[in-house]
Amino acid sequence: MALSFKAEAALLKQDELALVRSTHHPYVHELDEAQLRDARSRLRDWRDKERTLAHHKRREARGKGEARGASFPGTAEYPKRRKQVFAAAAKRVNRELERVKVAEARTAHTEAAHRALTLRRTADLTHRARPEPTANKGAASLPSRRNRAILPPAKIGSVSQQGKNAQAKRDSKRAKS
Repeated sequence: MALSFKAEAALLKQDELALVRSTHHPYVHELDEAQLRDARSRLRDWRDKERTLAHHKRREARGKGEARGASFPGTAEYPKRRKQVFAAAAKRVNRELERVKVAEARTAHTEAAHRALTLRRTADLTHRARPEPTANKGAASLPSRRNRAILPPAKIGSVSQQGKNAQAKRDSKRAKS
């Protein structure tokens, strides 16, 4: 469930709130790639810290672990909600980094296609030599070594005629029976 600005402000300190607010829609597009990577790193650190605190508070509530720090009273609910805020902000930053990466790749592909098109248009396509008579005859062709079966012209249609005659015999036998 997404939290409102007001709910985030109630959970976070000023420096955390400034970073989390910068990950929301209109502001996240103003950050460059280095700032996004830095924000992602800081958000992950804060998220991990809150996850650890929530884990210890849950263990404390079950009676499995000792109390951690006297200045941190309460249940595991508060650090859990803070962790959710940081996780959502990190997710927004990751999506923005992916969007920037895709946009850069698209730009690079477009530029490469334009360069290829200009190279093709400016290329001199008449660089091939014209086929002209040359001084030598080139390689001599070798005669085929394959045996040629020479059939007499009378044999050429005889095979198909034999098939026709055999079919006619079979048909006449079927007609009699």
